[in-house]
Amino acid sequence: MKTVVKSYAKGDMKSAAKTAKTIQHLAVLALLGLSSSTLLAAGHGQAKQLYLSDVTAPKDFENIHVQKLASDENASDFVVFIKKNVPLHKHVTHSETVYVLEGTGIFQFGDKKINIGPGHYVKIPKGTAHGVTVTSAMPLKVISIQAPEFFGKDRVKIHSK
Repeated sequence: MKTVVKSYAKGDMKSAAKTAKTIQHLAVLALLGLSSSTLLAAGHGQAKQLYLSDVTAPKDFENIHVQKLASDENASDFVVFIKKNVPLHKHVTHSETVYVLEGTGIFQFGDKKINIGPGHYVKIPKGTAHGVTVTSAMPLKVISIQAPEFFGKDRVKIHSK
């Protein structure tokens, strides 16, 4: 792995912070043995390699576009694109893990709200209310892993008071 060092003039701290986050993101992927655009998945006994940069949403999707990557009895893996928001909801029998690839948003996790962006990892235990509002001009692109296998029937909407 190459090390890149940049120096920043005063007032250019946003660029420095963005570079630092990118380096953290790449370091996590390096620890996993992956590049920033590669995902290795195994489903139904077969391993496959997928370039996440090749996973794109149709240009005309309204708010949410979901693309299944892999699924077996243990978990289902998806790439999810979000233009506006995912309303507050919970899963009664599933946990969910979200890893942000692109875009930014405000993620609600129970009563807590956090800013998320590329490289953020969020683990959502079953029964926990969660949702997201996109804050970037580009759609939020995340990897979502549901465990056990997810058939879309375990999403319970939570109505705001």
